[in-house]
Amino acid sequence: MDIQKLLEQAKKMQQDLGTIEEELSMTVYKGESGGKDGVIVKVNGKNEAQEVIISEQLMNPDDREMLQDMILIAFNEAVSRVAEDRESRLGGITQGLNLPGM
Repeated sequence: MDIQKLLEQAKKMQQDLGTIEEELSMTVYKGESGGKDGVIVKVNGKNEAQEVIISEQLMNPDDREMLQDMILIAFNEAVSRVAEDRESRLGGITQGLNLPGM
């Protein structure tokens, strides 16, 4: 076993993980509920909400409960896309390694 080669591979993997984490944190993911007359929520790769867009057609006070549900659905969709992208990108690098938490 070549320790030097193993250390180089570990260093490269660490750099690749850092690059992907940075790309993910700068990526904005969009979740939608209700189509063009609905709600859009945008979050970054750190799961921080960036923007909420509510269609004017939904501003009727009688629709408040529905609006809250649509925001929840859209937000969860966006967060789910973050998780899928993270798993997809990081999975290729850590494949074959038995690392806790990855």
